[in-house]
Amino acid sequence: MAKVTMQQSDWIWHDGEYVPWGEAKLHLLATAVQFGTSVFEGIRTYNTAKGPAIFRLDAHVRRLFDSARIYRMVPEYTEEKIAKVCRETVAKNGLTDCYIRPMVLRGYGAPGLNPMNSPIETYVAAWPWGTYLGEGALEAGVDVCVTSWQRAMPNTFPARAKAGGQYVNAQLMRMEAITNGYTDAIALGPGGLVSEGTGMNLFLVRDGAIVTPVLDGTSLVGITRDAVIQMAKDLGYEVRAEPVPREALYNQDEMFFTGTAAEVTPVTSVDRIQIGDGKAGPTTLALQKEFMATVKAENDDPHGYLTYVDG
Repeated sequence: MAKVTMQQSDWIWHDGEYVPWGEAKLHLLATAVQFGTSVFEGIRTYNTAKGPAIFRLDAHVRRLFDSARIYRMVPEYTEEKIAKVCRETVAKNGLTDCYIRPMVLRGYGAPGLNPMNSPIETYVAAWPWGTYLGEGALEAGVDVCVTSWQRAMPNTFPARAKAGGQYVNAQLMRMEAITNGYTDAIALGPGGLVSEGTGMNLFLVRDGAIVTPVLDGTSLVGITRDAVIQMAKDLGYEVRAEPVPREALYNQDEMFFTGTAAEVTPVTSVDRIQIGDGKAGPTTLALQKEFMATVKAENDDPHGYLTYVDG
């Protein structure tokens, strides 16, 4: 039996009722299992002096419903209902620092590629989850490679949908990186320009300016990416979104990933070429500090990013 590596909680919400963690199951021939027909979100909750707070809950739930519309499987619930369920699921499981995973998927029904006759099911799970890219990654940074697998051409898979089946591409990238001794990978788009990490957006720093690859239809529109851009502007940094060629990766002063799971993670080398001093740089650390102060309610949350579990 494969080793279970994720921490479990007690309850998962499924279409209006809570079921024990181990009983939240799908049929082998559910459309989501056969063909990857699911959309999902990853949302973090942080423990604060005011109680558990969820980072950018409304933005995540909105993107969940945007993804569901693209795949023609909008659930019967409102966005407000799912946001409420996210809060309730954290509370029911007695969690503070945790990860929330709302999912909308096609269940058991149609046997073929037309999913329309498979029922739409909605789940919300929450569980404890530590540093995504490994213990110490936020402090020491990570070594990455440019993967040989590329992101799909726009109008093949809808990159703005956070859909389960599309992450098979990211799994290939991550497995290749780990097999070759790296922590994670950076993907190029079909035109050869830098797209994103396997499940993170990317930022480059050179001469004090911050650059992130333009959203060209090959990468997810990151909610944490958006927040970090705003935080950088608040701190007085110049931030630009522009096309990034692969070779630009090797000549940066700093580099970092952003994402719900990755938070703000420094990148210290690419393809074994050291980035800057080979450690987290001052811009990365300043943004990481501001990000953590925001999510832990240690500042005045000027942009209203936090939703408290207890209301």
